[in-house]
Amino acid sequence: MTDDRRAAGAPTLEDVARAAGVSRATVSRVINGVRNVDPVIQEAVRQAVSVTGYTPNRAARSLVTRRADAVALVVSGAGVEPEATREAPDGGAAGASGAKEAGTSGDGDGSSFTAQVFADPFFGRVVTGVVNYLRPRGMHPVLMFAESSRAREEVVAYLRQGSADGALVVSTHAEDPLPALIAEAGLAAVLFARPARPVPVSYVDLAHQDGARLAAEHLLGRGCRRIATISGPLDVPAGQARLTGFRDTMARHGNPYIPIVEGQFTQESGEAAMERLLAEHPDLDGVFAANDLMALGACHVLREHGRSVPGDVAVVGFDDSSAALACRPPLTTVRQPVEGMAAEMTRLLLDRLARPDGPVTSVIFEPELVVRGSA
Repeated sequence: MTDDRRAAGAPTLEDVARAAGVSRATVSRVINGVRNVDPVIQEAVRQAVSVTGYTPNRAARSLVTRRADAVALVVSGAGVEPEATREAPDGGAAGASGAKEAGTSGDGDGSSFTAQVFADPFFGRVVTGVVNYLRPRGMHPVLMFAESSRAREEVVAYLRQGSADGALVVSTHAEDPLPALIAEAGLAAVLFARPARPVPVSYVDLAHQDGARLAAEHLLGRGCRRIATISGPLDVPAGQARLTGFRDTMARHGNPYIPIVEGQFTQESGEAAMERLLAEHPDLDGVFAANDLMALGACHVLREHGRSVPGDVAVVGFDDSSAALACRPPLTTVRQPVEGMAAEMTRLLLDRLARPDGPVTSVIFEPELVVRGSA
C-alpha cells in the first residue's frame, strides 16, 4: 500500500486484519484466493473487507496471482465468412462483427447478430446470473460476440494473452466451432448447453426433453386432442431435444402425428408459424411453442383470428422469461432456471481456474411447469 493511499485515508490490509482479528498475511492469502484457508477465517476476512471498505490494488494483485480477475462472456454463432457482404437467406447482410467488448464496434456489420442477441430475454437472464455470481467475488465479465471465423480467432487470442482468465460460452448454433477451438488451445471455459459435438469442456444444461414432456402432459390433461407444435430451430440441440421430448410423449399417449412448424426462437417466427398452422389445421385446440417469444407471437395471431386463449386454443411456452408475463393471458410455460444455470456455469469456471487439472463435468438442471392463464 502506498503512502499516498494511506494519507488519503483509504483502508489498508492492516485495517482489515485488525477488524478480522487475523494477521496481515492471512488477509492477503484470502484476498488472493489461496485455497488452504479455514472457511470461518475466510468469512471473517470478507466481512472485515466489507466493513472497512477495503479495495485491493488490482494491478499489484495481478502481478502476484497472474490473474486478470475478469472472465469473457462470449455469445458465439457459426458464421464462417469474415466479410460483411455475404447474403443471408432473407436477402440481408450476414456479415461478421469480430470479437468485441460490449458497446464497441468491430469489423464488418454485426448489427443483425447483436440485435438478435439483445432482443432475446434469454441472454439478459444469462448476464444477470453471471454478474450476480462474479460481483461479490470482485470479478467482472467482458461481453464478447463471435459469429465469424475472424471473431473466433480474436476471442481465442484475447484469452491466450491473459486479458481474461477464462470464458463462459453461449453458443447459438450447433455448428459453432468455438468450443472445440478453445479446448484445442487448452483454455479454461464452460459452456451454456451441451455441445452438439463432444468436446472436453464442462457445461451446464437443462433436461429439455423432460420439459417438453411436461408441456405435452399438461395439454393432454386439459383435454386438448388436436395439438400442434412450433419447434425451435432444428439445427440447435435444444430445439431438437424439445421437439423429440414433445413428440415422444404425445406418441406414448396414442398421438403418433403432431403437426410441426419450425420457428427460430423469435416472436416473428412464432407469428408466421401460427398463421401456417391455422391455415393447415383450423380445428387445432392446443399449441406447444418451444420458447416463450414464439408462444407470444402465436397468441397474437390467435387473437387476430378471433380465437380465444385458452378457451379455443390452449398455448404452452418454454423458458418462463419476461415474454411469458408480457403475454395476454400470461403464459403457462416450462421454466428454465437460466439465472441459476448461468451462476453454476460461472462457479464451474472459477473452480476450473482454481484446479486447472480437475476433470471436466456437466450439471443438468430440472425443468418445472409454471401454470398461468394461457393453458
